[in-house]
Amino acid sequence: VYRNFQNLLDYSERDSLTGLLNRKTFDDNFSKIIRTGLQRQLHDNAAEVDVERRDTNREKQHWLAVLDIDHFKRVNDQFGHLYGDEVLILVANLMRSSFRPSDKLFRFGGEEFVILLRSTSKEDAQMIFERFRENVARYPFPQVGTVTISIGFAHIDPFEPAVGIIGRADQALYFAKSNGRNLVCQYEDLVESGALHIEHSQDSV
Repeated sequence: VYRNFQNLLDYSERDSLTGLLNRKTFDDNFSKIIRTGLQRQLHDNAAEVDVERRDTNREKQHWLAVLDIDHFKRVNDQFGHLYGDEVLILVANLMRSSFRPSDKLFRFGGEEFVILLRSTSKEDAQMIFERFRENVARYPFPQVGTVTISIGFAHIDPFEPAVGIIGRADQALYFAKSNGRNLVCQYEDLVESGALHIEHSQDSV
């Protein structure tokens, strides 16, 4: 009975096609990461009084990435939805093999996925996402051939609502898709370089 109950719970938390976590479970997982981030930040503030803000590139932080399969509609139109579903399943499998068990992988719907990357520096996060992008681009998808993905990611600020962080990662994703696709773009880097301008959200409450 217990095993069946656990299976039911697990089923309700997972996307039925890919087996990744579903959108329903995102809020809970995001909240846990926020709590961890707040605890660390409070600890750092207490331990390091009156110190200039350190270079965040070197610090272990949490990151949120939104990724999208490039030209996925073309895959469905050209090869049919069965092959489209197979691409989604294979991309999900590549996600599992490319990220750590402590990272959280979600299918948000359609060809959109979200990753919560825990405790790593910006350089390492960039490298991890680049490696995953390359893994997908090199993978021989049956019948379809080459498939690429675009990724936008942003730093998780523990004082920011999830919608704002997803919005920033989305902006970085749209930049990647508008500039050739098959790219990994980081929101804060794009803003710093002037490629993106900060958009203030209307719903700041």
